[in-house]
Amino acid sequence: MQSIRTRLALNSVLVISLGMTLAGTLAWLAIERLYANSQGENLLAQARLIATALKGSELPSEPVGPYLQTSNVTPGIHTRLLNEGGAVVLGLPLSEVFTQAPAAEQQASIPTSELVKRPEIESALKGTPATAIRRVLGKQRVLYAAAPVYAEDGQINGIVYIATPLPAAGLPPGVILQLIGALLIAVLLAALFGALLARRLARPLEGLASAATAIAEGDLKQHIVIHSGITELESLEQTFNDMTENLRQSDEAKKAFIADVTHELRTPLTVIKGTIETLEDGALDDTEGRGPLLTSMARETERLIRLVNEMLVLTRADAGSLQLNLQSFDLAKLVENRCDVFSGLATRRGITLKVCRAVREVREGGQTSFVVKADSDRLSQVLDNLLDNALRHSPDTSTVTITVKGANQGVECSVADQGTGIPAKHLPFIFERFYRVDAARSRKDGDGGAGLGLAIARALIHAQGGDIGAQSVEGQGTTITFWLPRESTSPDVGN
Repeated sequence: MQSIRTRLALNSVLVISLGMTLAGTLAWLAIERLYANSQGENLLAQARLIATALKGSELPSEPVGPYLQTSNVTPGIHTRLLNEGGAVVLGLPLSEVFTQAPAAEQQASIPTSELVKRPEIESALKGTPATAIRRVLGKQRVLYAAAPVYAEDGQINGIVYIATPLPAAGLPPGVILQLIGALLIAVLLAALFGALLARRLARPLEGLASAATAIAEGDLKQHIVIHSGITELESLEQTFNDMTENLRQSDEAKKAFIADVTHELRTPLTVIKGTIETLEDGALDDTEGRGPLLTSMARETERLIRLVNEMLVLTRADAGSLQLNLQSFDLAKLVENRCDVFSGLATRRGITLKVCRAVREVREGGQTSFVVKADSDRLSQVLDNLLDNALRHSPDTSTVTITVKGANQGVECSVADQGTGIPAKHLPFIFERFYRVDAARSRKDGDGGAGLGLAIARALIHAQGGDIGAQSVEGQGTTITFWLPRESTSPDVGN
């Protein structure tokens, strides 16, 4: 199995090499075309130069060739532009005979009827110099140029026909070597660049893989730092670190949860066990003494059952399997019913439960309506938790105010007490499981639950599509507010 660095290096080299090969092929064709055009222009310039030198001269009746600088057969004609291909000077009219061909064609003569059919000859006979490339003997590429020769009266009286062989590969050997050298250098540079790029990309990924392996082995303290300058890799780094932090927090929360559950279960179980041992030691026969023991055991059993039920609610809420019986009902009426349940407890302490309805509401049948679609039993459980908390933390002869109003296309309910409030450092955590602002006091006084009330309230409200939050000023009291969406058929309300 290849490493990611090797694979990235090979892939980058392959991609760049393919790109360079394609670019090299296109460059080769372009250079070959440019070379052929350049040679054609040069050869045509030679033909024109010879034709200009022959202007007004009396041309021989028979073709003259080869026309070389070292063997000029026509007096007064001199040029230094001719190459080894030579030139043939044709006088007009052409007779139906075998005509001398340029030396580059490697054959002595060809029929005149065949010669005049060549495109460059036809063009020259019409007065336009032209070039052409064709293969000789099946493989040799030859470049031809034909230019008209004018007499004194301006009539075409001859043609200069010149040719030169082209390289078999399309370019001169020196140019080919230069192109091959440039291609090899480009491939080497591509390989070097690919290796550097693979290293740059692979190093952070290798670090990420190493950190992931460590996390899989249980080390949740991993933290990676990537300074690659690549947005995606740095985003991956941030996401990985966030994931690691969440895993670490979840692990710590799990450990704390297990510790809290163990503690909360141990207390009632210890009391029950102690009571049973006392009864076994002879207290069972004590008619007067066994009553309080059985009462204590029953209380702790109920506490244990309540704790298990609360944990079951939270577990189902986390798994998304909480069964809800959603129905439309007036939240304000439900609040009044739950306040009636707690009225006896509030009266004994001189606490007033005050229910307030907002005045800017739509009235149905002459009464204010706060219709929501929710589970009334689960919502009663939420209200009971909030009211129980408010009463436990309110001083005697104070007031607990429950306000119901419309807000944000829904219904909002707040429970406000006049207790000691919650310190700011504890406020963000009061909805966490087993979290107590003053755990020692709660356990000592026996008035504190397991620290699950607000956690259950949040889970139930979220499960019904709502939201819950808290506001508190130390020394002035606490307000817990939850919001539920209004029944869709119910008219919108203002604040």
